[in-house]
Amino acid sequence: MQMVNDAVIETAPVRLYQTGKLVQGARMLSSLPRPFSVCIFGAAGGIGGAVADAVIAATPARIFLGSRSGTTQSRDAFTFDLADEASIAAAAEQMRAGPPVRLVFVATGQLHADGLRPEKSWRDQTGDAYARAFAVNATGPAIIGKHILPLLPRDGKSVFAVLSARVGSISDNRLGGWHAYRASKAALNMIIVNFARELTHARKDAIAVALHPGTVDTPLSTPFQRGVADGKLFTPAFSAGKMIEVIDGLQPADSGGLFAWDGERIAP
Repeated sequence: MQMVNDAVIETAPVRLYQTGKLVQGARMLSSLPRPFSVCIFGAAGGIGGAVADAVIAATPARIFLGSRSGTTQSRDAFTFDLADEASIAAAAEQMRAGPPVRLVFVATGQLHADGLRPEKSWRDQTGDAYARAFAVNATGPAIIGKHILPLLPRDGKSVFAVLSARVGSISDNRLGGWHAYRASKAALNMIIVNFARELTHARKDAIAVALHPGTVDTPLSTPFQRGVADGKLFTPAFSAGKMIEVIDGLQPADSGGLFAWDGERIAP
């Protein structure tokens, strides 16, 4: 099973949007009570790595960085596999020591892989494509939530954020196609709604949210960049910075929502 960072691809730009660098010098994540820890699943990929770089550079948080192969960006690195629940449980156990975990960022996802491409028609659907898409895009993040949500503090703001996609919005689906990917992201959005409802019982300040990063210039998006409007293909650093701004502005009432990189709330 291949895990790659999710760069939601609609029709993608060829010119990168270079506006500024990540919130340099700003006190990022200032809405989270100090001290705190951050956990990033998928920190070796394009978007996850950019989020990790931003947080490392601009916050005093303890940072846990997870990937399939390991990373040297943090002394609190861990390895995990979305298909191996024991590895996720072990990562959660590692985070029990130190400041409370107040931000979990799940930057995993899959759009294409060996033998797997987005479907153009219902005729292209296969059971294997659905099984692989759901395993990575929906089931994997759900199991991460199973083991990580109990670590969120009972008081004070905390955020469980996952990379989703605008194409996972049922009401925003105007083109069809991409059947397995769309369905798996719609399922992920529902999982986030479920998490949000349950969090209100014991962690009233905790927020579960899905984020659409925009079309990001990573290897994942390369096959789909032709014809994208100028200024609509983002660098990983830009997308990461904007999503962190969105996270910083979230309130408990936003829990369960799907938000774009610019703060727009996307209908489910």
